[in-house]
Amino acid sequence: MLVSVVIPVYNEVSTLEELLRRVTAVDFPKELIIVDDCSRDGSREFLHQLAEQGLTLLGGEAKNRNALRVVFQEYNQGKGAALRRGFMEASGDIVIVQDADLEYDPQDIPRVIQPILDGDADVVYGSRFTGTPRRVLYFWHSVLNHVLTTLSNMTSNLNLTDMETCYKAFRAEVLRSVDVEEDRFGFEPEITAKVARGGWRVFEVPISYHGRTYEEGKKIGWKDGVRALYAIGKYALKR
Repeated sequence: MLVSVVIPVYNEVSTLEELLRRVTAVDFPKELIIVDDCSRDGSREFLHQLAEQGLTLLGGEAKNRNALRVVFQEYNQGKGAALRRGFMEASGDIVIVQDADLEYDPQDIPRVIQPILDGDADVVYGSRFTGTPRRVLYFWHSVLNHVLTTLSNMTSNLNLTDMETCYKAFRAEVLRSVDVEEDRFGFEPEITAKVARGGWRVFEVPISYHGRTYEEGKKIGWKDGVRALYAIGKYALKR
């Protein structure tokens, strides 16, 4: 089965090349769909080179089972908008989200998609909080994550441990049934609510996590938490 790895990019030049090396090194048939959300730090220029030269730009031999597509947004719209565009471009049987930083290890992707390959799941979340190695960082971030996940679970009737995780994998049919509306980080509670409403089979698997500090480029802030709260309420009421 072909896996579409959708990678939203915004100002990630310091990690982007290494991230792509790690993704291509994981050996399974996949297409990389990279959506640049109008970066201004050199990421866009690097991706133009990548689009012209292909994966050989990363050095070494390009894996035979990797395809590449690079898409450029005309202006900055947010992660949700980049994902929406990436999902539209995806042609795989399975679609998974991969951030362009190094917080999530692509070696975990086979584990995340396995329940779908086994025929047990339609959607799989990779949980950072179920017993695997993770970098210890901000206490209040973990509290907010727990609050948002709990509120999402209360409205969706799911029992996830990590609603806000990047690693979400979907059978392609699931995404074709969902209209993604959120442009920024409200995507996470929105897609969770719509997956739950659709009655899709949801699994959760443990993943490793190497979080960043704000000095290292972390972008999510308190305004995104407020928007996530709003999105939980909005999509709980929306039918």
